[in-house]
Amino acid sequence: MATASAADSSSDNEFKSKTQQSPLASQRAKEQGSTSKFSGFFPMGYKEGFNQWWASIAPATAEHKVLSFVPYLQQPPTHTETGSAPVTSNSSKMDISDDSMHKATPVTTNSITDPHGPRQWFSNLVKLSGKERALNEFSVERVGEEVEDNLVILHGYGAGLGFFYKNFEGLSRNPGWKLWALDLLGMGRSSRPPFRVHAKDQQGKITEAENWFIDALEEWRVQRKLERFTLLGHSLGGYLAVSYALKYPGHLNKLILASPVGIPEDPYAVNADMPEPESSTMQNEIQQPETDIQTSSNPNIPEAAKVGDNNNFLNARSKAEKDLAKAKPGTSTPPTAPRRPIPKWLHYLWDANISPFALVRWSGPMGPRLVSGWTSRRFSHLPSSEAQALHDYSYSLFRQRGSGEYALSYILAPGAFARSPLIRRIGRVGRQTINASTTEPTDTAAQNPAAAQEQRERGIPVVLLYGENDWMDVAGGFAAEEKILQEKRRALQGASEEEQKTDNGSAKTLIIKKAGHHVYLDGWEEFNDVISEEMRDVRRRRKMGLEGLISR
Repeated sequence: MATASAADSSSDNEFKSKTQQSPLASQRAKEQGSTSKFSGFFPMGYKEGFNQWWASIAPATAEHKVLSFVPYLQQPPTHTETGSAPVTSNSSKMDISDDSMHKATPVTTNSITDPHGPRQWFSNLVKLSGKERALNEFSVERVGEEVEDNLVILHGYGAGLGFFYKNFEGLSRNPGWKLWALDLLGMGRSSRPPFRVHAKDQQGKITEAENWFIDALEEWRVQRKLERFTLLGHSLGGYLAVSYALKYPGHLNKLILASPVGIPEDPYAVNADMPEPESSTMQNEIQQPETDIQTSSNPNIPEAAKVGDNNNFLNARSKAEKDLAKAKPGTSTPPTAPRRPIPKWLHYLWDANISPFALVRWSGPMGPRLVSGWTSRRFSHLPSSEAQALHDYSYSLFRQRGSGEYALSYILAPGAFARSPLIRRIGRVGRQTINASTTEPTDTAAQNPAAAQEQRERGIPVVLLYGENDWMDVAGGFAAEEKILQEKRRALQGASEEEQKTDNGSAKTLIIKKAGHHVYLDGWEEFNDVISEEMRDVRRRRKMGLEGLISR
């Protein structure tokens, strides 16, 4: 069996010898009473950081280690078809191997070692059309059961599928379901082709940046022969999931958005200048003061929205506007308040298209220390072994060749507001008119006189999830919910009683207790329960005949 440990000539023991065996850096700094000026921001020591930089742990090895914490899966399958690019600020070739020795043999857990099994686990690299285009894929299915439903999971900006290691086992207990987790094109362990846009107008640049990701997802869907599936996206993955639902209608049973970025509207973001097509992007990774999310409670949720997650990986603002607490479920738009000024240096970096991951790559031996400023806060509630594995995994991904990260400034303005806010578009999810044979959008099919009969989606359920102490604007979730319900009422005006009964559209906003932006990790047990219930709801709706299209 080809695994990361085999391909990198390292067993788990050798992996341990190449990584830091000390406790989490922030905990160790406290124990030693460190007084360094920057120890609170970058708790990893210089020596430890240099050792990790020198060890250059391969992403496959780091992913393998993280997934080994999945219950009942001590030896996860890990392909090694995407090689590790060297640390460099310049473009470097990402090797994609076709050698069978780099493929991973599926791992099967039996009913003796796995009380919820037997299950089979897969790790693959799915080649797409074009040069250097391939998606890293991790999946699990139940042995001896027919696959009736599929759940596809997308991560957030700069992350990877390994961050969902707390969710794979629990969600794969659901009978008849197969789970798929993907690394977005140009992120994680997917291939990293050069990112470029060619459009000159602002909307064209936004569309081209979105399409770079979602066209790859659609090509993957076609290869995997998934006619319909449930799509779950976190943060940027949630934004792209909405974009996918709008461009490629007719394939989703349900859309689940976990703390999605880009819903609220901000006048600055809509009108802000964009980088030139030959440029890249900027993503804010400013560290906020450490907050214990899991011990804080918000008595106003869900009656009102409140911010609190200071583990801020994607937002330049430390707090949302003061009047956010006035936002109530059912409001059509989030409240407005004066924008907090964005620092000039941040504007400069964003406009100069300097990614935070570029800073990690440029910093050389200081890179692990920079990353520790985020990982020591983000994973401080986890056992030290898991926190260390996630730190190693994060650094191994952040130091790779820049690619998909450069799309961000075309999608978001400084401050993590969308240039094309989802609140303007999300009401159309599940209400698209498509061509029955080609599943192309109406405007494409209309150009073809020989096109088959057009059909209309009859709504899909949309679930918005936020952490109780989420820094993401939960008021935007309530506003999106109302937009979706408004569109449903409009679509059903004049509809027959039968059409109204069989309409599948719905929307709701749910709160995960004692969780921040990373709801799947902070409150993973409740998150798994909530998603499992949504998976069961998909099956109930299918039995009631609430899926599919209506002919026009």
